[in-house]
Amino acid sequence: MATVNKSIEVDVPVSVAYNQWTQFETFPEFMNGVESVEQIDETALHFSTNVGGVKRDFNAQIVEQIPDSLVSWASVDGPRNGGTVSFESLEPTKTRVNVEIVWEPESLTEKAGSALGVDGMRVGADLDKFKKFIEAQGHETGAWRGTVSGGDVDDTGEPTLPRSIGI
Repeated sequence: MATVNKSIEVDVPVSVAYNQWTQFETFPEFMNGVESVEQIDETALHFSTNVGGVKRDFNAQIVEQIPDSLVSWASVDGPRNGGTVSFESLEPTKTRVNVEIVWEPESLTEKAGSALGVDGMRVGADLDKFKKFIEAQGHETGAWRGTVSGGDVDDTGEPTLPRSIGI
């Protein structure tokens, strides 16, 4: 398994950074190689990717989610991957976004790329694009404030907003 750890500071409040990250269908706007993300339900996602000419489709499940704190996921089919994105308030209008991704390189090219740190460079570039995306807007495109524990939605928590505006 390969592991990538990257962080970036963004000049928005923690709730804005977190809320935007819960808008999974906007990932293609700032993640290279992600062609689309479909929100199936509160915890299920379908990804279509194209990395280095290799197209893949897979499903993932949100396994833990705590508003303004973290989102963790794991693939349920296709290429093995998972990770956690955590959010740390540094100042009222500054947030550190920490990304940890664990994945299983499959092909010789993926294994070589991982050994050379290409996956880490890609995640770093995606975080730079997220920073530009969220700072240019200054606000989130939507929000989902629910809590997920062990893959189950906690319906006893705070009221939730739709994952995206218009739903």
